[in-house]
Amino acid sequence: MWGLLRLAFPELHFRKQVPVRHFIVDFASHRAKLIIEVDGGQHALSTTDADRTLVLEAEGYRVLRFWNNEVLGNPDGVYSVIAAALLERHPHPTSPIEGEES
Repeated sequence: MWGLLRLAFPELHFRKQVPVRHFIVDFASHRAKLIIEVDGGQHALSTTDADRTLVLEAEGYRVLRFWNNEVLGNPDGVYSVIAAALLERHPHPTSPIEGEES
């Protein structure tokens, strides 16, 4: 994940193991207000992850969670989800406006 974020999104300055409030998140871009968590099997039945996400979202961050096996087995899919989330939050200023011709 670290390599993907650094290579695919260098302008967003992702950092790893970042303190946000009283949590340490796996990866964060303060510029994009995006947090990415990569979870192992111990999170499958976690009830605290949802509470943690609510606190982080209240700080203005979007939180994306991926399973370890997704990151390792489908990096292109993970990239697509991250890129779509970034585009949703920060549409490119030169994108055509809906209804206008490009």
